Amino acid sequence: MPQVKELLVDTLQDLLHAETQLTAALPKMAEAANHPKLKEAFEKHLMQTQEQVARLEKVFQLLGEEAAPKPCKAMMGLIEEGQETIQEGQAKEPLSADLALIAAAQKVEHYEIASYGTARTLARQLGEMESARLLTHTLGEEESTDFLLTMISDPLLQQATLDDLGGDVNLESVGKTARATTKKRPTSK
Repeated sequence: MPQVKELLVDTLQDLLHAETQLTAALPKMAEAANHPKLKEAFEKHLMQTQEQVARLEKVFQLLGEEAAPKPCKAMMGLIEEGQETIQEGQAKEPLSADLALIAAAQKVEHYEIASYGTARTLARQLGEMESARLLTHTLGEEESTDFLLTMISDPLLQQATLDDLGGDVNLESVGKTARATTKKRPTSK
């Protein structure tokens, strides 16, 4: 097998295992999420991830290779870290727990973005344009998920900052511009 194709297949095997692991981890993250928009984002990404596994299997078929996953140690570590985040979140305020979940999820998304970008480049180099198109589709989904997580985290971060300062923010506006108020909470003396 040519070197570039071997590298592509190796990368795809790694991704197949990574995505399969995520199909088991995402329901746990959704269950641990407190904010409804975050829970919804994890549930939506689970459905996307299941489609991404099918898309990867199609890429293997196009390349004439067996869709055999190879243990993805990077994703194993990220999922283990995510599980720790879920466990530690049980002792935190819901806002802090959700922000920690978002941070863990974005680490996963960034790993996937890097991996799918590499796989797409390798497929293009081999002239495997249909495979590259499928990988580009998944790459776009991963980038969109990362962007959505950032959009969800922005008002949560504003609320956490205001909580620290004694203010308040309307969290119902997640996905829109959050409106902060300057109403001070009474402090104990």
